[in-house]
Amino acid sequence: MKNAWRSPCLGSALIVLLTLAAYIPAMRGGFIWDDEQYVTQNQTLRSVGGLGKIWTKPGATFQYYPLVFTSFWAEYHLWKLQPFGYHFVNVLLHALNAVLLWRVLRRLEIQWAWCAAAIFALHPVQVESVAWVTERKNVLSGMFYLLAMLAWFRSRPWIAGQTADSRNWRFYPLVMLLFLCALLSKTVTCSLPAAIVLLTWWKRGRVGRRDVLALIPLFVLGAALGLLTAWLEKHYVGAGSEWTLSAVQRCLLAGRALWFYVGKLFWPHPLAFIYPRWTIDAGVWWQYSFPLAALVVPITLWLLRRRIGRGPLVAVLCFGGTLLPALGFIDVYPFVYSFVADHFQYLACIGPIALVASAGAAVCRRAGQWGRYLGMLTVVAVLMMLGVSIWRQGLIYKDLETLWRDTLAKNPDAWMAHNNLGIILAGQGRVSEAIAEYAAALRIKPGCAEAHNNLALALAGQGKLAGATAEYQAALRIQPDYADAHYNLGVALASQGRISEAITEYAAALRIKPDNVGAHNNLGVALARQGRVSEAIAEYAAALRIKPDYAGAHYNLGVALASQGRVSEATAEYREALRMKPDYSQAQRNLAWLLATLAPPEGGDQARAVTLAQRACELTGNRMATYVDTLAVAYAAAGQFSDAIATAQKAMELARSAGQTQLAGEIEARLQLYRGGRAYRQLQTPVGSQPTDVAGPHSP
Repeated sequence: MKNAWRSPCLGSALIVLLTLAAYIPAMRGGFIWDDEQYVTQNQTLRSVGGLGKIWTKPGATFQYYPLVFTSFWAEYHLWKLQPFGYHFVNVLLHALNAVLLWRVLRRLEIQWAWCAAAIFALHPVQVESVAWVTERKNVLSGMFYLLAMLAWFRSRPWIAGQTADSRNWRFYPLVMLLFLCALLSKTVTCSLPAAIVLLTWWKRGRVGRRDVLALIPLFVLGAALGLLTAWLEKHYVGAGSEWTLSAVQRCLLAGRALWFYVGKLFWPHPLAFIYPRWTIDAGVWWQYSFPLAALVVPITLWLLRRRIGRGPLVAVLCFGGTLLPALGFIDVYPFVYSFVADHFQYLACIGPIALVASAGAAVCRRAGQWGRYLGMLTVVAVLMMLGVSIWRQGLIYKDLETLWRDTLAKNPDAWMAHNNLGIILAGQGRVSEAIAEYAAALRIKPGCAEAHNNLALALAGQGKLAGATAEYQAALRIQPDYADAHYNLGVALASQGRISEAITEYAAALRIKPDNVGAHNNLGVALARQGRVSEAIAEYAAALRIKPDYAGAHYNLGVALASQGRVSEATAEYREALRMKPDYSQAQRNLAWLLATLAPPEGGDQARAVTLAQRACELTGNRMATYVDTLAVAYAAAGQFSDAIATAQKAMELARSAGQTQLAGEIEARLQLYRGGRAYRQLQTPVGSQPTDVAGPHSP
């Protein structure tokens, strides 16, 4: 270990190997939670055009961090959606950050720099940033942050006997480029120029005019992109009770959060994916102790700077300054469910870790040779314990169910974990268990519109449409602009035959979210059921403009066009539906009917009609009277009258056994034609041919 501290190659290799070994369970994990928006369901990763949107269209991705999404884009084209590759890259970046940190600390002449870097690599508070694919933001921005700092050291050296005038301006453009890359990965790195100011003051005792002039462009760049992120975050978060903290409450929150993060650094147990959300009350006296104590520490270190040096004060200020964006003064989405998260202190923890390592080195040095040996043993023991802790913590990222159950074991009042576990259980068909989880979420947070919507989906899946309707309505009372709840309520109402009310809900969903393909399609179906066919056609067309490969909308449009006598257009739509979905039995049956009843000069194709009708009957088990009737019509059109007679008789039996008296009578009339050697040529819409392809409710 002693040689590792001195040999750059050996020390770097050891850090990388220790990191890879500790994160083996995490690398075996899958995608979790926000990974859907960042990777698995992110359409911008699929094409070159998507790559352009990542850079040029804020809002095309969940957050405007284009370098992060570019890295995902490249990985998607290398290994698609295999999670191991994404996890492995995260772990490698984290290991590289630890190596870069070692170099930074060595340049700062900090004792036990290797130990500090190894602790950074193996501290379990880092697991959330490394094991969660979404937090590529932290590890990627951290790499550019540390590289920018190293480049700054080359451009304006001030240590190891070099003077303030020993500048190498060739590195300054590299500093700007690396800092920009850090900001485009995560704007929390905007603290870099402030950290450089503190480090300069620590090493030199002053910050010169030239230093300030060189740092001004970095401050401006950091402020600009930081404000952009704050605006986008505010735009995404919106308003609500979670964001109504007063200035005093925000100060109370900041103080408490600072001490929380310090506590997790020194005693990282238990670590939870979601911590309890504190109640911040300006009327409770003891809550003021946190910010007051947070002020006392730097003031005390300032007063003691001549006795103990400026280093401890700089470490503390770097810690607090890097955490500043996550302390509650700026609204960020995670505050909906918790005011703190382990990944917020990925870079901030460097200051306290370096301070403790340096202090440990000083104590061991004063204790002589035996103190050094004891120190080395202590470091080895600490790293082993941290490595074991990382291994265990990495296991909870196996999959979403494991993650949410672990979260609830540590924080039973995590309403979001209950809600999200319910989603997982519902997806597994364990609907009763899912309902119990949604109910638990609503007991903790009755005003959670998403949980009401999810509970409604589960109830609807059990056929309890009245209960589902009530839950959708409860969600909309809480959040009137909840597009999915409007849409899902429309589906539930339509299922109950309440078509006019369903139309109102579909229209409301489209006002909020005009690109809701399912709402356009279902609104078309509802309008068609009211006889408003022209309006229905417009809605199907709107759905197809958004999603041209939507087979159901092509089918429904074909039905509507056929009902207006626009046979050639209807035929084209059925063909499109079948091109996208070859075993689409409804489209096969309707196209077969048209091809059988049309004369060849008008587009009829009796042989093709027989083939389509036969396949449609096979797909439906030869048990649906309307399908078997269509096959009889096709046989007769093709001149196969004996087959037509036998098939029509079977269709008539099926219709009678199903209580379809009117259909049985129509089939019997056609049967007489077949017995007389005549085909059925009436171009009417076949029985049972309605726009029935309805999009289901939107699941979370």
